[in-house]
Amino acid sequence: MNKNINIPNALSFLRLLGIPVFIYFALVREQDVIAITILAIAGITDYLDGKLARAWNQTSDLGAMLDPVADRIYILATLIVLYQREAINLWVILVLLFRDAILALMTLVLKVRGLQLMEVTYLGKAATFNLLYAFPLLLLATHQSVAGEIAFAIGWGFALWGIALYLYTGLIYFQNGLGSIRVNSRTTNPDS
Repeated sequence: MNKNINIPNALSFLRLLGIPVFIYFALVREQDVIAITILAIAGITDYLDGKLARAWNQTSDLGAMLDPVADRIYILATLIVLYQREAINLWVILVLLFRDAILALMTLVLKVRGLQLMEVTYLGKAATFNLLYAFPLLLLATHQSVAGEIAFAIGWGFALWGIALYLYTGLIYFQNGLGSIRVNSRTTNPDS
């Protein structure tokens, strides 16, 4: 049986399929209960796909690539929706995109050099989880109500913590990538 056909990878695909549905309900229909439910399901599937892959020994190269790609696309789509709904400022998008762009370049360099790609750490997952927890709350915060005010405070708590962890782990990933490149350079060019 193909190692890439498994439940964890199916959950990652499900998360990807939910992106246009989320955008439709959040921006076109402005049916926030459905949009928030989709975000919550995305967060649950993000947690479950990795947990199940390890527990059931169903890890795969496709899953290792698909999970972080699905996370990045979901985060980008959600940031755009939140910006359009005036729930976040542009600086949030720029900071998170800058981190992802730098790491994408590092990943490309590692791949071109045939080096091992950076593995997602527990803190990296925690950063993503904080953002995924923040997003539904920030969407709820767009409503003028007591629930909206509470969601605003809790949502920004998760968002700021998530952004800080996201930047911190980005720095760690970048340093690890540079370390791999330096070690590889020394072993391939021992005279330098």
